[in-house]
Amino acid sequence: MKAGLVAAAVSGAPSTAYAVVAGRDPFEATKAAGTLLVGERAPTWAQIVAAVPVHLALSLGWAAVLERALPRERRVLWGAAGGLAIAALDLGVVGRRFGAIRALPLVPQVADHVLFGAVVGAVSDRGRSGS
Repeated sequence: MKAGLVAAAVSGAPSTAYAVVAGRDPFEATKAAGTLLVGERAPTWAQIVAAVPVHLALSLGWAAVLERALPRERRVLWGAAGGLAIAALDLGVVGRRFGAIRALPLVPQVADHVLFGAVVGAVSDRGRSGS
């Protein structure tokens, strides 16, 4: 659970940094996640509030999968690869059905997923080594 919480907290950094540099709304991805729960017509504040449980549920769920699936060695590298696979599913398959997610710039979202997986690998590796 710790790995999922840490990864959830930091994994949005690439897309947020991209949004700021590109002059886009830094809450764009947050609001898009919230639309999974409250829809695209919901007010902005509702989308942002709804994003919290959506993001936590997805992060904790995927972290649990990764923690069990990652090999003992090179967990950060394999975690990043796992994050890439999750991006393919989240963005390429499921996300296509939701306009707000489909509208997000793809590369920063993929980077978020790769970072998520790498962080899960790093945090779960530290827990395994007793550090």
